[in-house]
Amino acid sequence: MDRMRELCDILNRWAYEYYVLDDPSVSDREYDKLYDELRELERESGTVYPDSPTRRVGGEPIKAFGKHTHIARLYSLDKAVTDDELSAFFTRVRKADPQAEFTVEYKFDGLTVCLTYENGAFVRATTRGNGTEGEDVTAQVLTIRSFPMKISYTGTLEVRGEAVIRLSVLEEYNRAHPDEPLKNARNAAAGAIRNLDPKVTQSRRPEILFYDVNYMSSDMVPSQTAAMDFLRREGFRTYPYFRVCRSYDEVKAAIDEIEIERKKIDVLTDGAVVKVNEESVRAAMGHTDKFPRWAIAFKFEAEEAETTVEKVIWQVGRTGKLTPLAFVDPVDLGGATVRRATLNNYGDILRKDVKLHSRVLIRRSNEVIPEILGAVAHAEGSVPVEKPLVCPACGSEVKEIGANLFCPNRECTPRVIAKLTHYCSKNAADVEGLSEMTLSLLHEKRGVSRFSDLYRLTKEDFDGLEGFKEKKIDNILSAIANSKRIPLDRFIYALGIEGIGRVAARDLAEKGSVQALSECTFEELLSFENVGEITANAILAYFADEENRAELERLKAAGVEPFVRKAAQGGAFSGEKVVLTGSLSSLSRTEAQKLVEDAGGVCQSAVTSATTLVIAGEKAGSKLDKAKKAGIPVIGEEEFLLRLGR
Repeated sequence: MDRMRELCDILNRWAYEYYVLDDPSVSDREYDKLYDELRELERESGTVYPDSPTRRVGGEPIKAFGKHTHIARLYSLDKAVTDDELSAFFTRVRKADPQAEFTVEYKFDGLTVCLTYENGAFVRATTRGNGTEGEDVTAQVLTIRSFPMKISYTGTLEVRGEAVIRLSVLEEYNRAHPDEPLKNARNAAAGAIRNLDPKVTQSRRPEILFYDVNYMSSDMVPSQTAAMDFLRREGFRTYPYFRVCRSYDEVKAAIDEIEIERKKIDVLTDGAVVKVNEESVRAAMGHTDKFPRWAIAFKFEAEEAETTVEKVIWQVGRTGKLTPLAFVDPVDLGGATVRRATLNNYGDILRKDVKLHSRVLIRRSNEVIPEILGAVAHAEGSVPVEKPLVCPACGSEVKEIGANLFCPNRECTPRVIAKLTHYCSKNAADVEGLSEMTLSLLHEKRGVSRFSDLYRLTKEDFDGLEGFKEKKIDNILSAIANSKRIPLDRFIYALGIEGIGRVAARDLAEKGSVQALSECTFEELLSFENVGEITANAILAYFADEENRAELERLKAAGVEPFVRKAAQGGAFSGEKVVLTGSLSSLSRTEAQKLVEDAGGVCQSAVTSATTLVIAGEKAGSKLDKAKKAGIPVIGEEEFLLRLGR
């Protein structure tokens, strides 16, 4: 018996070196020699230790999967696909604890499994299932060698991981099985684990990457950092990338780093997971019916390409913030030729190591202009991007606040044009026909500088302006007049207050009026789910500014009347979270959105876990694909109109 114990310990150590550390200390021949000796001793004695490596051999097919109830519920994660959604999550956490730390990890695309240990021994493996109850896949998981059969922790333990098949293993498998190739790594992993024949599991060579301690009967780990340390210490295979972040910029930088590096690794990934590090903050934030409030998955839905940075200019935004814009070698991205890509600020340039004449990775997601994610390689002629000392538009000395540079001159022409353009945009006042170019012309020739100036425009103001014929002028003036009746949330967003995106604007509209919002205290503003300290201070500063208050009065005098949207009771889309994608033959996107909202629905810009319906027109793209993959109902234009009775 002593020799059997010795052999189990030696073989398990060698397996750990080979399958977990990727650093074998002996040859396969040496391993096989001791393995055969152990198997013979087990045959002679009739005894098999719980952690014996011989238990990992695929057994006979099972008739059906048994059910098992998890000790602690395995929640799924809420998802973010835009920076606005990620920022809203960050704000919610900061309100729970202003000093909270975050961790960022890869989100692997495979099958979630939960392993249970009792008295230091592996006893069971299950799929996540519905989060409360999963399928018992112990026989299948026993064929996998990237987890320990025995650990030092002697209480009851549940650990969570992702069963994956490496891309190189998938390629090798498909070469060996050309008549029945596996479609992709995710389906291959799910099919390997959820297969009634453990020998099939073994033939596909899945492994498990562990990332969470789901339950401990005593001494629960106090943080995600401690959980990862525990998993590694006990011999579970984890992925080496793990970042602890203390600010939104650090979290975003880590996500961008993952998006670049994921192209180079041997495992299929579809995003990054951001978690609150400390267990105490998690407990305070709690869960919804579906998700923990303290974690979110940032999904990568974007198209990417590599190109070279030729030059960088600095653009002035509506708040005076200077944003670097890179001109790059033309590259095809999503069917369009891209020549420009944005960076966030000078700190972003340094963090992403972007230099002139360097190769970079760019992404197009929900923004018109792609974003530079980071440098891929530097050339011999690569040089740093210079930091501006004065505003490139008006020459004012710039101010540096955190990682950002600002022009303090509120009359700076690009600031004025950017504010007007934002106000007139689709999700704000929605003044169709007033493009950035048209507004620039009206600013230069007719002195339009404020939002309220738009409402004093007449036909005569367009006389002598090239390209403006009677019909076009009538359409613009009609669109301006229609914008006076505007939903309160869109009006708040249109004002361009720093930090107020569409999500936060919808929250703030609950106050019922601009006047009520302007009277909010700092504490009252913080009570809104998606408003943190920085945004609250920005709102207070906006309403404390004399010019801003005067402009609100001018807008009121011009007849601008923001109203609170009320969901239509019993409407065709009452309670629905709707995404419009593709083009409709009979309606513009704006018209369709208004019809949905008038019928009680809420329009979303992207498909998320909250989406309940997708309306797909011609040339619908990735949003339609994502909806189908997630099982979200999809209707076409004909059914959309039928529901509305049109």
